Amino acid sequence: MTRLLMVSPSSMSRSISPRLRPVVMRVYGLRSFTTWFRQLGVLVLMCLLAFPAQAERIRELASFAGVRDNQLVGYGLVVGLDSTGDQTTQAPFTSQSLTNMLSQLGVTIPAGTNLQLRNVAAVMVTADLPPFSRPGQRLDIVVSSIANARSLRGGTLLMTPLKGADGDTYAIAQGNMLVGGAGAQAGGSSVQINQQASGRIPNGALVEREVPLNLGGNGGMLELQLNDSDFGTVQRMVTAINNEFGQSVAYARNGRVIALDGPTDDNARVNFMARIENVQVTPMDAPALVVLNSRTGSVVMNGAVTLRQAAVAHGSLSIMIDTQFGVSQPAPFGQGETVVVPDADIEIDQQEAYLQIVEGAQLNEVVNALNALGATPQDLMSILEALRASGSLRAELEVI
Repeated sequence: MTRLLMVSPSSMSRSISPRLRPVVMRVYGLRSFTTWFRQLGVLVLMCLLAFPAQAERIRELASFAGVRDNQLVGYGLVVGLDSTGDQTTQAPFTSQSLTNMLSQLGVTIPAGTNLQLRNVAAVMVTADLPPFSRPGQRLDIVVSSIANARSLRGGTLLMTPLKGADGDTYAIAQGNMLVGGAGAQAGGSSVQINQQASGRIPNGALVEREVPLNLGGNGGMLELQLNDSDFGTVQRMVTAINNEFGQSVAYARNGRVIALDGPTDDNARVNFMARIENVQVTPMDAPALVVLNSRTGSVVMNGAVTLRQAAVAHGSLSIMIDTQFGVSQPAPFGQGETVVVPDADIEIDQQEAYLQIVEGAQLNEVVNALNALGATPQDLMSILEALRASGSLRAELEVI
C-alpha cells in the first residue's frame, strides 16, 4: 500500500549530499536548492492527481461470456449417524432408497419388512462446477437433510451422482461430513449450537465429465459482459481496451456487452484475455439508490443520494383498547340470569408533530436530516417513500 508522507523541502534538501547540491543547482539553473525541491514536490503532486483515484481491473467489473460456473445437484444417503437420522415412519423414502441401494449391492430385503432406521438420513447434495473443469478434479460439496434428521454430525455420504440441468452426470460425491454445529439433549432438555442439518465435504466430489466450452468458435470473436449495466462504463472500457492494444479491438454492443476481436490461436487468445482482464478502468458513479429491507427494517443508501428542500411532519398514532369483564347477577329469588358483561375502554393517543425542514446535498447531510425526524426504521421507510413521491428524494427506492 502506498502512503503519502508530508516532508518539508528544507528537510529534503538536508538529506542530499552537499557535494551534489551545486551540480543540481547548475543543471536546473536554480539559485536555491530548496526551490528545486518545492518545484519537484508540485510536479509529483500533479502526477499523483492525474491518475484515477478509484480505477479497477476489468476482471472485477465484467466477465467473458460462457466462462461461468454450472450448478450440480444430487440425491443421496448419509449413514453412520449416532441415532440422529430420519424417522422412517415419517420419511418412508429413506428406507426405500436404502433398499434400492442394497439390492444393487446384492443384498435382498424381504418385501414388507419394516426398517426401523435411526442412523441413515436422506440428503440433497449441491455443488458448483467451475469453468474449464476436467475429469479427475475435485469439488467442494454441500450436504443438506431433506427429512427429519436431527443432526448429520459424524455421518458419511455414500456415492452420489451429481447431475446438471441437462440430466447428465458430471461428478460423483462421497466422503465424511464436516458439520459446524453441535447439540445435546437429556431429560427433556436440549441445547444446540449452529445448524446441524447440513454440512460440507471439502473436495468431496470427483469430476467425471467436463462441460464443453469453445471460446473462439466464432472466428475469434469474444464477448465481455458487465456485471452491472452502464453505458458510461462500457464507453470507458472500450476506450481503455483500444488504447491498451493500440488499435480497435473492442466494440460496444449495448449497455452491458462489449464485442472483442480476439485471435483465433488458443495460446494467443488466452494472452489476449489476460491482458483484457488487467486493463484499469474507472467505472461511472453508481446511480442514487436507497435500499429498504422490509423484513429487518434496514435502510441503506449510497453517497449519490441527495434531498431537495422539503417539510416533513412525523408523529405516532396509538390506539389502546382495554376490555374488562363484569358479572351481572340478579337479586335473590329473581327471574333473571347471571351474565358476563364486557366493559371496553378505548383510548386514542396522538403524538404532536411539527413540520421540519429536511435538505442535504451530501450523504452526511441527508443522514442528519433524516435522523432529526426521530423516526423508527419502519417509519423511515414510509417517510422516504413519501419524499420520493414528492420529488424531494433524488434517488430510486428498491425494496428487498
